[in-house]
Amino acid sequence: MSDRGKTLIESLRITDAPPGLPDLIASLRRLDALLDQLAGAAHAKGGVGAAALRGMYVGPEEAAQLLVRTPCAPPFNLAPGEAGAPLVGPVAPPSGLSLLQSWFGLSPFDLDVVVIALAPELDLRYERLYGYLQDDVTRRRATVDLALSLRTSSAEEKMARLAHFAPDAPLIRHAVLHLLPDPNQAHPPLLAHYLKLDPQIIGALLGHGGLDARLASFCRFVDPGSDLAGPSLAGPSLAGSSLAGSSLGQGQVNPELRRGLRALVEHARQSHRPLTLHFHGPPGAGKFEAAHALAAELGLGLLRADLGRTGEAAAELDASMKVLRREAWLKNAILYLDGVDPLRGEERAASFGSLLGALSPLGAAGQYGGITVLSGRHPWVPARDDPSDLISIAFGRLDFAARRKSWQASLSESGKDLTDQEFDGLAGRFRLTAEQIAQAVASARSQALWRAATTPMGEAGLTAPNLAALNLAAAKPALSELFAAARAQSGHELARLVRRIKPKQTWRDIVVPQDQTAQLREICDQARLRQLVYEDWGFDRKLSIGKGLGTLFVGPPGTGKTMAAEIIAGELELDLYKIDLSQVVSKYIGETSKNLDRIFTAAERTNAILFFDEADALFGKRSEVKDSHDRYANIEIGYLLQKMEEYEGIAILATNLRQNLDDAFLRRLQSIVEFPFPDEEYRRCIWEVTFPPEAPLAEDVNFAILAQEVKLAGGNIKNIALTAAFYAAAQGGKIRMEDLIRAARREHQKLGRIWDSKPRGPSQE
Repeated sequence: MSDRGKTLIESLRITDAPPGLPDLIASLRRLDALLDQLAGAAHAKGGVGAAALRGMYVGPEEAAQLLVRTPCAPPFNLAPGEAGAPLVGPVAPPSGLSLLQSWFGLSPFDLDVVVIALAPELDLRYERLYGYLQDDVTRRRATVDLALSLRTSSAEEKMARLAHFAPDAPLIRHAVLHLLPDPNQAHPPLLAHYLKLDPQIIGALLGHGGLDARLASFCRFVDPGSDLAGPSLAGPSLAGSSLAGSSLGQGQVNPELRRGLRALVEHARQSHRPLTLHFHGPPGAGKFEAAHALAAELGLGLLRADLGRTGEAAAELDASMKVLRREAWLKNAILYLDGVDPLRGEERAASFGSLLGALSPLGAAGQYGGITVLSGRHPWVPARDDPSDLISIAFGRLDFAARRKSWQASLSESGKDLTDQEFDGLAGRFRLTAEQIAQAVASARSQALWRAATTPMGEAGLTAPNLAALNLAAAKPALSELFAAARAQSGHELARLVRRIKPKQTWRDIVVPQDQTAQLREICDQARLRQLVYEDWGFDRKLSIGKGLGTLFVGPPGTGKTMAAEIIAGELELDLYKIDLSQVVSKYIGETSKNLDRIFTAAERTNAILFFDEADALFGKRSEVKDSHDRYANIEIGYLLQKMEEYEGIAILATNLRQNLDDAFLRRLQSIVEFPFPDEEYRRCIWEVTFPPEAPLAEDVNFAILAQEVKLAGGNIKNIALTAAFYAAAQGGKIRMEDLIRAARREHQKLGRIWDSKPRGPSQE
C-alpha cells in the first residue's frame, strides 16, 4: 500500500493557488505515510480489514483482543517518536495554516487535527481509509478517537489531548472545527463524535473567494474599487494602512467627517486596537457611503450584513456573528452591520448581548485590528455592557446645497443643463441621497431615449425607429421626466401603508372664489420657497419645530377639497398620499398611534404630500376623562399634535366641520382654506368645466338652468355629468338635457332627497 500516487490536491491545476498550497500538500503526504504504516501493520496482525460485515458484528476473537488492550490506550501502538512527529511542518505567512495558527492560537497538535479533518474534503479515498482504520465502513470521517489514536502513543497522552476538543479549546471555541455526533447513537461519547472542518476555514485554506453560503441570505460583499486587494487570509489589520493624502469620498462625505475618520483610523493603527464605530441617522443620510469610502481609502473590501434577517434567537445571531467576523477577516474587509436598532429593545436583550460579545477582540492574544461599523437610525444610548471604545457618529440628510450640487453633477454627465430655478425646484422638493439622484437622472435619461425612439419618423432628426439611429441631442431628459424619476426614488414604503393618488386636476378644473384660489397658490409658493426663507434668510435657526407646511381645508362634501389637494400636488410635481381612516383608526388602545407613527416615519423618507380626509376622526377635540378609553384617546391626540409639529413635509387636513377639530391643531396650521357651498354663478361655472372638450353635448343643454335648479356641490355635479354621459352612450347619441335631468334625479335619490324640479331646455321655454 506504499504506492498511493499523488493526492487529489496535488493533481489539480489551480490557476490562482493559495500561498500555503505547498504546506497543505506536504502535510497530506505525511498523513499518507502515517496511514500507510498503520494500515500495513494492522493488516499484518489480522486485526483490521478481513470481515465483510466489519463494524456490524463482534466475534469472540475480536472481543478477546479488545480485552487485552490497555484501557484508554491508542489501538495502533505508535512509538512516541512516530506519534510526536507533526503532520504540519514549519509554516510561515502567507500560508493559510500559519495564519490560522496565529489568529486562533492553535497548537501544533491542533494543526494536525485540522489536516486530518481536511483530508476527506480534498480526496474521497480518505473516507475509505478512515473507515478501514476505524474497523467500520460506515465511519467515513475521522472521529475524535481516530485523531487521538493517530497523534498519541500512550493512554496518558490520549487523555491529556482530549482537552483540545473541550468547548473552551481554540478549535471548538472559534468554530474552526465542529464535533458531529454519530447519528446511529442516541447519546454518543465525545470519542465517537466526527470531525468536521468549518466550510469557511476550508474555503480560506483553498483560496476560495466566494461568500460563505451561511451568509448569502443577509450579507453581501462590496468591492469598493478595482485597485483593492482581493480576498486574502490576511485580516483587515490597520497596521500599515494610512489615510494620509487620500480622498475619502470627496463627492459624498463632508470634509469634517473625512478628517474625523482619518484621525480615528490612524489612532487605531498606532494603538494596535480594533475600531468600532456607530453610524446613526435617517436612511439615505450617507452612512453606508461613508463606510464604502473608508474601505476604498484603506484598500479593504466591505462586508455588509442586515442584522434584521439573521434570526430572532440569540443563538442564531451569535452563530451568524462568528461567521461574519471571520468572513470579514478572511476577505480583508470592513464589517458593516445594518439594522442594529431593533436589537436594543428589552425583548431582544439576549440577542443584543450576543452582538456585544461578538464585538470583543478576537484571537488568543485579543488582537484583531479590524474595523466594525454598526448602523442604525437612533443615537447610541450608553449602557453598562457596551464596548468601552465604541464611537458614535451622527449623520444627517444631504442639505439643499449638497442636493443641488449632486443634481448638477449627475445632469452634467448627461449633457442636460437646467436653469437655476429648475435646479432649485429639484433640490428643494426632493430630499434624495446622492445615489438616488444619480439613479433618478439615469432613469429619466432612459425614459428620454424611449420617448425619442417612439417619436414618429421625420421628427427630432430621426431616420429609423431604433436606438442605433437616435439623435442623442433629442434624447435629453425633459424637466417633467426628471421630476417623475425623482418621485419614483421615494415613497415605496409609504405606498404600502396608504393610498397614492395620481394628480390629474389642474387650475382650470377647480371653481372656487378668487380669495380661495389665491390661498391655494400661496401654499404652492410656500412649498417652493422653503429653501430661500428657512435657510438663506435664516428662519431655520429660529425654529426647532413647526417647520412643516400644515393646511386645513374646510367645507361641505363635494366642494373641491380633494381636487385642491390634487392641484397642489400636480403644481409642485409631488406625489399625493391619501390616509385611509379604516386602516389607521383602531378600536384597540394605542393601535391608532402606532399606525400613525408608521405613516409619519415613512413620510419623513418620502417627498410627498399627506392628505388626511375626514380629519376630525383623527384630530378631534380632547374630551373629559371618564374612563380609560377617554384617557388613551386624549393621549393619542396629544401624540398626534407632537408628530404634526415634528413633520417637516406638507400635510393637508380636510374636514366638513371646522368646530370638530381640537383647537391645538388649528394653532399649529400655517393656513386654513374655506371651501363654501357654490352659489348659482359658481355652479354654472362648475357645469361648464366638468365636461371634457371631446364630450358630445346636444344643443338643448343649458348650464344656466342646471345651475339654477340643481342645487348640489361640485362633486355631485361631476357624478351627474358622468351618469348622463353613460345614458347618452347607451342610446348612441349626444348628451341631452333629458339625460342630465334623469341623472340629476338619480343623484338626489342617492342622497335621500326628493327633487321635483323639472328644468326645461331652450326648446321648451
